[in-house]
Amino acid sequence: MANIVIIDDSNFQRKIITKFVKAEGHEIFEGANGKIGLELIATHKPDAILCDLVMPEVDGFEVLRKLQEQGSNIPVIILTADIQAPVREQCMQLGAKKFLNKPFNQSQMREALNEILGTVAEDSQ
Repeated sequence: MANIVIIDDSNFQRKIITKFVKAEGHEIFEGANGKIGLELIATHKPDAILCDLVMPEVDGFEVLRKLQEQGSNIPVIILTADIQAPVREQCMQLGAKKFLNKPFNQSQMREALNEILGTVAEDSQ
């Protein structure tokens, strides 16, 4: 089981993501924006972060910048409806490990989580 911080300003999206990630056996900490998310990250030292891009106060780009400035090695999966290539590239340059489109595909999310958490699904061996 991993500790995962979910940062998304949409309560609806957070509920969907949380339900899926909890079903995968992980513990969740939820933040409604990047400011709260960064506080949760500092407090809980998660194993992974799932983060939206467009949020009030502190957006996902700023979360990535702050983590990069801190020298954080916590893997980040960006979840966004913005599928433009330059946005994806910017996120990866800022240290994101994965970039998934909303609404997320469950098998892609499972695969991304397994990969960044260093676990391998039994049927993929």
